[in-house]
Amino acid sequence: MAQIITRCIALCLFTIATLTTATGTAVRGDEPVKQFRVGMIGLDTSHCLAFADLLNNSKDDPALAGCRVVLVYPKGSPDIESSVKRVPEYTTKIKEHGVEIIEDLNAMVEKVDAVMLETNDGRPHLEQVIPVLKARKPVFIDKPVAGSLTDAIAIYELAKHYNTPVFSSSSLRFAGAVQAVRAGSIGDVVGCDAFSPCSLEATHPDLFWYGIHGCETLFTAMGPGVQTVVRTSTKDFDQVTGTWKDGRIGTFRGIRSGSGGYGGTAFGTKGVASVGPYDGYKPLVVEIVKFYRTGTPPVTAEETLDIYAFMEAADESKRQGGKPVAVSDVMAKSKAEADAKVKKILEAK
Repeated sequence: MAQIITRCIALCLFTIATLTTATGTAVRGDEPVKQFRVGMIGLDTSHCLAFADLLNNSKDDPALAGCRVVLVYPKGSPDIESSVKRVPEYTTKIKEHGVEIIEDLNAMVEKVDAVMLETNDGRPHLEQVIPVLKARKPVFIDKPVAGSLTDAIAIYELAKHYNTPVFSSSSLRFAGAVQAVRAGSIGDVVGCDAFSPCSLEATHPDLFWYGIHGCETLFTAMGPGVQTVVRTSTKDFDQVTGTWKDGRIGTFRGIRSGSGGYGGTAFGTKGVASVGPYDGYKPLVVEIVKFYRTGTPPVTAEETLDIYAFMEAADESKRQGGKPVAVSDVMAKSKAEADAKVKKILEAK
């Protein structure tokens, strides 16, 4: 009799270890993995399809296990043609990944465990993310985090208020070469020159739209702490030089003509290394899954806001004919505007 009971217990344990339970917990080997139903906001960037494909069709990949995009709220940019025209095609294609379209943002937030804010246009991000923050659902905000430094600061202030985990990043941050530099492969980084395509969009600060990729690479290598910014700009190129508080210098070259690509060179106390090329979307999606599982962002709010302050200061330098601009001045101005916005939002709740 004791042997029968023992065999029954073993069978039950085996079943639990190999199946998804009714509570929504899957297993990776013998380790329970919580299932995350992921909701997506926006359907006007190729990232939507790429991320859904990775999450919904990678059943045997333990790094992506437990996360599946199940709903998408397709509203995106109201007036950026390159974004608007994608929505019908992407709506059809994302359904092929088993994703349901939902027209009510609040209803979507209620039905999911985590969110990807994918609207290509950064201007609606603040409004779109508020229901997610209030619901305390972890949210990844794709680049640009917002359409202005003011809104970016407001998003992180609201995330702090609601105690909701948030992170934003370009996929370039998690390319293997720059991550190796970040981890100390060339010792302490004393400088970096990064480059990327830098197409412009009239509705956004110049570097927010596409230059963010190269700027993200620069800050992944250098870390936060930029103090002053100088920009030289022509029709086809940008050169932005940042001086960090400890005297280090980092540059971003934005390319709108000739051969493009992503990369750069990092200079360290023990060597010099390339910080390219681009390694695709998977490294970023792996970090998003880790973030959902742990609630811990892989990039701090401080560093993300430093990047956007660097890009905003670059615009200000351009407006001033290439004069050096103090990042602290740009941050102070935007912080005051963000505080006023946050106060108004919280008073309206």
